[in-house]
Amino acid sequence: MPAVPAVIAVSAIVTGRVQGVGFRYATLREAQQRGLTGWVRNLSDGRVEVLALGPSVAVNDLVAWLAEGPRLASVTNVEVIPVEPDPGLSTFQVRF
Repeated sequence: MPAVPAVIAVSAIVTGRVQGVGFRYATLREAQQRGLTGWVRNLSDGRVEVLALGPSVAVNDLVAWLAEGPRLASVTNVEVIPVEPDPGLSTFQVRF
């Protein structure tokens, strides 16, 4: 029987030039391609917050992508904190 991948959830705070450069919608696309659930939103201080839930390999892959971001972004830091998975999430979305 094949092993079931471990499901994890993380909260990530992305710092740098990450607002006004398409970061949220690029994150949405990247998360959907990896089959993740969760959300992404701008914070009032200019950072972006991401909550991602899914197989550990896919979540870690998204976190690695966050460190680069889309072409116009300039990421200076990604702070990642493990959180409890929210079973109520069924899609990945942009929050406002």
